[in-house]
Amino acid sequence: MPIISEEEHRYNQLIKTFASVPEPAFESDEEQEANWGGRWGCTTDVGRLRVVLMHRPGAELGVVDPARFIPEIGAYGDTEAGWYWRGKTPPDLPAMQAQHDKLVAILKAEQVRVEMVGEAAPGRMKSCYTRDVVIGVGGGAIVCRMGPRVRRGEELPATRALARLGVPVLRTIHGTGIVEGGSFAWIDRKTAVIGLSSRVNEEGARQIEEVLKVQGVELLRVHLTGYRLHIDGTFVMLDAETALINPVLLPFTFLEELKRRRIRTVELDPEDHPFTVNCLAVRPGRVIMSETSPRTLERLDRLGMEVVSLPFEAVTRGGGGIHCSTAPLARDPV
Repeated sequence: MPIISEEEHRYNQLIKTFASVPEPAFESDEEQEANWGGRWGCTTDVGRLRVVLMHRPGAELGVVDPARFIPEIGAYGDTEAGWYWRGKTPPDLPAMQAQHDKLVAILKAEQVRVEMVGEAAPGRMKSCYTRDVVIGVGGGAIVCRMGPRVRRGEELPATRALARLGVPVLRTIHGTGIVEGGSFAWIDRKTAVIGLSSRVNEEGARQIEEVLKVQGVELLRVHLTGYRLHIDGTFVMLDAETALINPVLLPFTFLEELKRRRIRTVELDPEDHPFTVNCLAVRPGRVIMSETSPRTLERLDRLGMEVVSLPFEAVTRGGGGIHCSTAPLARDPV
């Protein structure tokens, strides 16, 4: 029989007395409040929005050179440097900033705490679309890994912002995984969806799924059509039972899945701007949306939805709308 010294015996008793405590889980309110200064993360896209991460468009847009228009793709761009700007109108930074400021003011009026990323990575001229870099999940956030060179590098300033705020980072997408948060959405507390596309590959989806599985959340995969990048251009939840959709851009199988789950769908009016769908619920049934959507706004009004509208065209010309420009870090459960 091995002989245990008195010192070893006391050490063993010490460890047993102050044993490790795996329960309650990391994501629980008790653990979050005690160790992380408050409850972080999201398990819904419609619960009252408490904290959001944003970035005001700034000097990083100076990389767009109006002399570099590529007619065959209808965009400004530099294939060697990796940046591009869609359309024939170069960025109007003062207009972008004014519209972005208006969105921030609306959010603050809705009692949302707005936190800024800070200085963008050099030349990362799409940094105002913070949704793509950070995904809020139960108990914290996932830092994404962007797909194209024009966006790779946005991850570092966003991670620094999360660290400054004390937001737990539950995963950073790594290896060959790529994920952009605009292609992630919550349907309900136990179900999320990710759109597979050129900006989200299966390896990235698998890593997201690993995090969610620990929390008892099912991740549905939707193969986006054609060259669609993100699901938030075609599907956004408005309240716990209602989604705004663009049915011509969603696979039939997903439309049927929404029907099976008894999600009421409101279809984008075909005459309204496609970025209408790219809206943001600040609480169930109260939505911030581009004002260039009169017919869809009427449909929502008839359903009793509260809509706060604003001009956002200068920002959307860069490829992202209101939803893209906001990364929720904390929402109330529904």
